Order: sequence, then C-alpha cells, then structure tokens
Amino acid sequence: MPIRTGQEYVSQLRKSKPTIWLKGKKVKNMNRHPSFRGLIESQAALYDLQHDPSKKRVMTYTSPLSGDLVGTSFMQPRTKEDLEQRRFTIQEWATYHAGMMGRSPDYMNTMIMALSSAAALLTDQDPMLAENMRSFYEHCRENDLALSHTFIGPKSIIREDSDAKSIAACIVDKNDDGIIIDGMRLMATKGGTTDEILVVSNTASLFSETDPHTFAFAIPTDTPGLQFICREPLSYGTSTYDYPLSSRFEEMDSIVLFDRVLVPWNRVFFYERVDIANKLYRESNVNHHITHQVLCKSIVKSEFALGVLQLMTDTTKVGHHPHVKEKIGEIIVTLEMLKALLLSSEVNAQVDRWGNMLPAKGPLWAARQYFPKMYPRIIEIMQLIGASGLVTIPSEEDFYSEIGHDLNFLLQSEPRDGYEKIKLFRLAWDLCMSAFGTRQVLYERFFFGDPIRKAEELYEIYDRSSCVARVEEFLKRHKKKK
Repeated sequence: MPIRTGQEYVSQLRKSKPTIWLKGKKVKNMNRHPSFRGLIESQAALYDLQHDPSKKRVMTYTSPLSGDLVGTSFMQPRTKEDLEQRRFTIQEWATYHAGMMGRSPDYMNTMIMALSSAAALLTDQDPMLAENMRSFYEHCRENDLALSHTFIGPKSIIREDSDAKSIAACIVDKNDDGIIIDGMRLMATKGGTTDEILVVSNTASLFSETDPHTFAFAIPTDTPGLQFICREPLSYGTSTYDYPLSSRFEEMDSIVLFDRVLVPWNRVFFYERVDIANKLYRESNVNHHITHQVLCKSIVKSEFALGVLQLMTDTTKVGHHPHVKEKIGEIIVTLEMLKALLLSSEVNAQVDRWGNMLPAKGPLWAARQYFPKMYPRIIEIMQLIGASGLVTIPSEEDFYSEIGHDLNFLLQSEPRDGYEKIKLFRLAWDLCMSAFGTRQVLYERFFFGDPIRKAEELYEIYDRSSCVARVEEFLKRHKKKK
C-alpha cells in the first residue's frame, strides 16, 4: 500500500490492543486518553503532510518494489540529491512539531533503512537473518509503519534473590517457532503508540562470544506478553493555549516488560552473537544516518527557539539592551554553526560499502558534541530574557472569566493584547520551564549517550594525521645553526 493517511494510522492504533500501564492502571483506549491523544493526533498530522500536493513530490518517492509512492524517510540515499531530499522531508516534519518530537517517524525509518542496507553483516550467523532484516524494512516502507525502539537494559542483570532469574531482557528458550524473551528493557519512547517496536542490543560485552542478553528483533506492540510501563505524564492538560507544546508533542517514555514473549524466527535479526552486535553497530553506518536526521531536526528546533525569543523581545521592548542582543547573538551563532555542519556533511558525502551516499562523519560528530551543550544554553537564555514574565502568566480560563476584560487590558504590550501576549509567554514557558521543557533539555543532553564517552570516541576516530604531518613539515623548515 502507498503512504498512509493520518486517519489510517489512528484506525490501526484503534484496532491494536497493546498492554500499557499508566499510574497503576491499564490504558483501555489510548486514542482518547489525555496523556496520549495529543501525540497521536500530531503524528497523524505528520502522515497527512505526505499527502499535501505542495509537499508530496519531496516527501515521497516511488517504491522499487511495488511502484507505489512511499515515504522519503525510508529512502536509501544513492546520490547527494537523495540526501537533500531526505533533509527536506525531515525538516518538513520537524517544522510541524517545532523539533519537539525526537521520535517522529523519520527517526526510526532512517534507522531501519541503514540497518537493512548493511544486512549482509548478519549472514555470518545465518543468511536467513539478513533476509529477515531486508524483509522487515520493506514491510515497514510499503505499509508506512510507525516504530518505537529500545536499545538499553537495566544495569542489574541478575536478581540475587530469585534463582538467578534475569532482570534484563534475555533469551530464556528457543524452539521451532522462535526465541522466547523474558525480562525488561528501558526507555522505549512512544512505546505502545506505534505499530511495532524494534529491540536491538547496539553494543555487547567483549568478554564472551555468546550472551543471551544480545539480540535484535522487531514485533508488533500488541504481541502477547509485551507490556509498557509509562512514566508520569509531562503534560498538565489538553489546552493548546495553556500547554501549546506538551499538549501536542509529549512523547511518552516507558519501561518495556517481556513476559516470556515469543519472537517468531522471521522477525529475529541476530541472537546471542556478541560479535554480530558489535560489528553491526560499528560497520552499518547507522550512526551516520541517524546523526544526519537528528541534525536536520536540531536546526529546526533552534530556529523555533530563536523565533520565540525574538517575539518575546519585541513584545517586551527589551531588544535595545546590549546584553539581550549578545544573548540572542549566541543562538544565531549556534544555528549557523549547525547549518554549516549539516551542509559540510552533505557536500563531502561519499558512497559507502553498502551503496548509500554517506554524509561525512567529521561534521556530524562535531554536531553531536556541540548541540547537546548549546541547547541547555538556549533554554537558559530564554529564562534570562523572559524573567518574571514567565511566571506571571494567567490561564486561558482567566481570560474567559469575569476578570478577563481587565486582564486583556492590563497585560497588553503593543502590538499584542493581553490574551495574545500571554499566549506567547505560555509557549515560552512550556519550552523552557515546564516538565515537558525540562525533559527536552535532558533528552538533548543525553540523546547520543554519555557526552564524555562520545568525546572520547571523537578523539579516537577523528583523523588528525594530515594536521600532524603539516606541523612536522613546518618544523623541518628550521635550519640548525652552524
């Protein structure tokens, strides 16, 4: 089938019956539940964007399998023009959600595209597994499926008081039908609100050749025995005036429990083989493609924050202060740095061993270190410029009460009346002060993992040989005194 509509996505979720726990109760109808409804409606709108006549040419391409129009975020980029088309698609979606949905469909679509391209790495265990990966990619692309994922497990592996039963999800049995998974995994963002979940051990122990905690597979979110335990919701309500971001884009995070879940063999991509897990992580180039997708989104997120700050500055008439200009200048520099790094990665892209046009890793790795440090600063600047204006913000209900007329007059700031001014400042508050906004900061800080480890990785992989050679050549110019 071709690209699906938002209604088709919503209808499929209505048919699905995943087991989702929230505040000690099972969620019976997530489509109508206030903690999920906004996200589901927003994701449905993303699917509808692919049908917009003005965007369809960029956001879709012809499937090499079916001939139908499918989403560009699934595209294996063979040329620099393909990379550019992928960027346009990513940023169209990011513009809709203001960069707030870190797990919009393009993130996981990019991931399975990259993994499928490198599926040959799986043949060392079994050629069938490589074919499973390619078939799953095609299944997702042809049906425009939404995916969540989980990569990490708990630090504790074994329960000391339970006959060595594993806490972390592991393979406890294998039979003719598939592998049996029992235990838990962490941090499945949007868990339960997608069609499928991808479970991957992205790195594994170097001290053993086989490990039952090492595997990769994908299953529907309503698979028997699969459960999602949600954190506390970060949206305070459904009003898009009072909570303009969190009411729309709150991506629920969850723990994933596997109660002897059967994963069919045709959905298994590797199992128990530590070397396969490590090789797939290192050699598939999935990190390059994912970082490119994230950088595209981060630029839009920075542009949105800059726009909010400029409107705040214009509304409160503080733009003439040197310290305000200097602070907003910091964000302009951040934005232009990100745009330059993205452009550099695409201009210097080269075809990799899998036939994909691979963005240059140097600029991507630099962006991966840079943005997690700068986004918290962007939010701090918003707090500093907003000051008490981010605290004295009545709700929409106040403006519709008997004191509403007075509020509209007293809180005005040319050219905005009180209602419109507070609407802007509630947006800024949701971005920089609410629980939702705080989660966004934490998310960006640790999106790619421990920043110190990533700095070490950058040090290890970045080729500095030409720089060293140039200095060595310079030193040789010196002539000893006779």
